[in-house]
Amino acid sequence: MHFYPMTKQPIITVKDLVKNYGDFAAVKGISFEVYEGEIFGLLGPNGAGKTTTLEIIETLRQKTSGSITVDGFDIESDTDSIKKRIGVQLQAAGYYPNLNLSELIVLFSGLYGVDKSPTEMLEKVALTDKAKAKYKDLSGGQKQRFSIATTLINNPRIIFLDEPTTGLDPQARRNLWDLIREIRDQGTTVVITTHYMDEAEVLCDRVAFVDGGYIIGIDTPDHFIDELVSSGFERKKQVKLANLEDVFINLTGKEWREG
Repeated sequence: MHFYPMTKQPIITVKDLVKNYGDFAAVKGISFEVYEGEIFGLLGPNGAGKTTTLEIIETLRQKTSGSITVDGFDIESDTDSIKKRIGVQLQAAGYYPNLNLSELIVLFSGLYGVDKSPTEMLEKVALTDKAKAKYKDLSGGQKQRFSIATTLINNPRIIFLDEPTTGLDPQARRNLWDLIREIRDQGTTVVITTHYMDEAEVLCDRVAFVDGGYIIGIDTPDHFIDELVSSGFERKKQVKLANLEDVFINLTGKEWREG
């Protein structure tokens, strides 16, 4: 469990955020804060407004109204300062398929105007043995770890991960969880979206549930669950101390062995 410093400082503040596409309101007045040094989850069904909200904070999309500050900078007037302080996970289409991982790190370092050693960046995500491999030849888990390495090139204060474990096998997923926790423990704030509630429960210090363009609840996973249980809710199936994924990991091991 992650413990906050005595005073929780917001590193992202979103107030009354609205985003309309013509007559359609994708985001209908969302307000929340993300604290420095936490893993914060935005959870909700497809079309709930999660990705739109993230893209606006990431300066990739214009808001209709509301205010956002990121690390003290206003999204209206300080877009460039915000871009320098955040790391955004690219989708696979953003990579040149015929460059190897070392060459891609050099390319991205150049785009950010920083000088980063490919070995140092690949070491952070346990991919040093793949330095000469092409992106297209990596396994799913390796691709995700590499894309997270690219978010760290500019020493960001905050990284944004949009459904980082979709499609991964249980071992790759657990390895990625460990990596995300390590990044948080080294002082980087992590904002994540996921469809996997077990993942949010294990990883996130706090979560916000988004539905129909609104935030319908925001709290720690533990507090949400305790409140539901104290209201008299009971799961239909007996809750066991492990689940089938734990059995799979225990039987097969969790060492890095993808691809």
